[in-house]
Amino acid sequence: MNDEDLHAHHDDTRWAFGTGFTDPLHGMDQAVPDGVDAEALADCCLALADDALVCAQRLAEWCTRAPELEEELALANIGLDLLGQARLLYARTGRADGTGRGEDAYAYFRDAADFRNVRLAELPGGDFAFTIVRLLVLSTWRLALCEALTSAPDPVLAAVAAKSVKELAYHRRYAAEWTVRLGDGTPESRRRVEAALDSIGPWLPELLTDRTPAQLGAAPAVVAHRTWSALTEALEAAGLDRTWEDLHDPAPRAAVAGSGRDGDHTEHLAPLLTELQSVARAHPSATW
Repeated sequence: MNDEDLHAHHDDTRWAFGTGFTDPLHGMDQAVPDGVDAEALADCCLALADDALVCAQRLAEWCTRAPELEEELALANIGLDLLGQARLLYARTGRADGTGRGEDAYAYFRDAADFRNVRLAELPGGDFAFTIVRLLVLSTWRLALCEALTSAPDPVLAAVAAKSVKELAYHRRYAAEWTVRLGDGTPESRRRVEAALDSIGPWLPELLTDRTPAQLGAAPAVVAHRTWSALTEALEAAGLDRTWEDLHDPAPRAAVAGSGRDGDHTEHLAPLLTELQSVARAHPSATW
């Protein structure tokens, strides 16, 4: 099975995940293979799906607010890519955890404490520079994860990861190009990028020590190395006199102790979910 199989069962190729079906993995063999820890698989898929959903919701906040129409469309499309990844991963979670729940149950009918996304994803959007630097960090890290998971022992997860790699490579390139433009631009744009780096730095350890996908082939040390290398290259290209190591020293790290993977979130997640889930919860019997 490969990422092309994800499209093979849907005739309308204009849409990334097809149309006219309720299960994004419809037609695929969804049995958990022998030898694969179903609980570990469910935990991994749920965490990565939550990351994607929350990131997509934050990017959606830029609709009508981006500095240019072209950037508004770019951010919206990146958000749609992430939403598609979340759909696939939630569908896989429902089979792996044995509940058979659909994607809507995970997205709309869980409270903040039940979400397992990294906390960097849920922070308020801030200015455009913050959004770009956060996108650079999250897409670089998620790309490293998905590259490792293309060899996962679960063929469905491996196929989802392979499809996601193509999308995430674009997300990272887009964010890196904007980081260079802002960092090597005016004094004000550079100041804003540096402020974004300072804000994001303390949240980096949560990403780079994440062991949730480890049993599926994404060793934290390998993911961290790939992430550091790519982020360092972006900072150097932007002419920023910073290293990522400078941005997560022990002092600020202690201020953000805990992990979203354990359900320990900031006060910003609940309001975001309230907005995301309001219509579905008002009409729980509807199909979205």
